[in-house]
Amino acid sequence: MKIALIGYGAMGRLIESLAIEQGHEITSICTSDCVGESAAEVAARLSGADVAIDFSVAQAVRRNVEACVAAGVPLVEGTTGWHADRDAIERFVRERMGAMVFGANFSIGVNLFFRIVGYAAELLARFPEVEVFIQEQHHSRKKDAPSGTALKLQEIVEKAIAKSLERAPRGPANMGVPIASTRAGHIPGTHRVGFDSRAEQILLEHSARSRDGFALGAILAAKWINGKVGFYEFSDLLDEVLAA
Repeated sequence: MKIALIGYGAMGRLIESLAIEQGHEITSICTSDCVGESAAEVAARLSGADVAIDFSVAQAVRRNVEACVAAGVPLVEGTTGWHADRDAIERFVRERMGAMVFGANFSIGVNLFFRIVGYAAELLARFPEVEVFIQEQHHSRKKDAPSGTALKLQEIVEKAIAKSLERAPRGPANMGVPIASTRAGHIPGTHRVGFDSRAEQILLEHSARSRDGFALGAILAAKWINGKVGFYEFSDLLDEVLAA
């Protein structure tokens, strides 16, 4: 598979290394020299690629999507912080028969963690004395806070709470789920979801040992989206894997 990289920070370099280990070819790398380029100029860089993987910055996502659609290259979108534009980007991709897969986190473990948290939240949302909280920790160079993963966890838990309100008017003790963020040192990423009552606490945690899981998930997503048309979440890939 021929891969174009958009963004060449720590994740871009790791994806390059792991992709080459797996026998893939890196056809082009869009680094800081792409910052001022138009979608058409970035599209020209993608010539010959089977798929593009973007770990750049939120402000560039829309341009990068437009570039990939113009070039006819499926996109793996690993950047977070762009979801205010999600509806417009989804319409753009679908209307122009593009291909894009995105995720708050490309780690297989984190995506299974989402499902575990969702199931736990559905169970515990039936008990109004339980309050829910989210904590996340990342390295000091991570710019966005809360993390996209923490926001996805918040969305999952709040949907479970909303479901419980349909069944029982009281609902759980806290409707809005708070997120506490820490940026320090070299932490690859830790996420905790706590369910706390006066009598006891249940704490679910996912801790990344390195960025390898994120990079390998992005390469897996690149293999999966190659040849497809449409707008997908990483969970769609996981559904297919779990159903096999």
